[in-house]
Amino acid sequence: MTIPAALHDALARPASLTIALSGGIDSLTLSAAAAKVRGAAGVTLCHAVSAAVPSAATARVKEFAAAWGAPLRLVDAGEFADPSYRANPVNRCYFCKTNLYGTLARMGPLVAAGTNTDDLTDYRPGLQAAAEHGVLHPFVDAQMSKADVRALARVLGLGELAELPAAPCLASRIETGLRVEPADLAVIDRVETLLRGELGNITLRCRLLRGGWVVEVDQLAHDGLTASQRAMVLAQVRQETDDGRAVDLRPYSRGSAFVHQ
Repeated sequence: MTIPAALHDALARPASLTIALSGGIDSLTLSAAAAKVRGAAGVTLCHAVSAAVPSAATARVKEFAAAWGAPLRLVDAGEFADPSYRANPVNRCYFCKTNLYGTLARMGPLVAAGTNTDDLTDYRPGLQAAAEHGVLHPFVDAQMSKADVRALARVLGLGELAELPAAPCLASRIETGLRVEPADLAVIDRVETLLRGELGNITLRCRLLRGGWVVEVDQLAHDGLTASQRAMVLAQVRQETDDGRAVDLRPYSRGSAFVHQ
């Protein structure tokens, strides 16, 4: 089982290592690689549980930690007590990660995240918070892209997890400037869980925009829906949202809830 030498060195070097485990493929693969390099007892996995974290991600994290025998700590990062985060500005992620990394830093001196080189080309204010807290990025140190991470996940035996679609936190579904409310996030989680049960593990977002609720699904899946299936999906979403706001269904568009201010 081959782990790239640069990644092996980055994971072996720290005297202790805490990994911010979101439940996405990047942090899962990083955790698996760290467990291989350091031994399962040589790494601490930390998962923040909050209204903004999909319930499926938390379940996935628990299953992973149990299967790999790695210590897991569930934490409340405290972002919902931060008015700057709740206001949902353009750089909301900065305030989220500031709370997260501040919490994790109090648990261990060195924290690592699953950032890959593709992330460096995107607008990610959370990386500023990471820099301020000295967070390590082993995949970046090893010059690994998202494709490289997925390939490593297969090598490490993560199976179908290697194909997990990207799934940022639920707060990213709320249009910039609309206040982040736990009740709205719970609706989003319910709708996405329901529709994945119907449509499979595809790229899918339930968004709350100023104009109402919008469900976005993978272009191919969207194009393959019959008129009756579209009507069924919309009816299910209206039932779950149940607040009188408009509901629309359209192809997935990356970052469509993000509005420059």
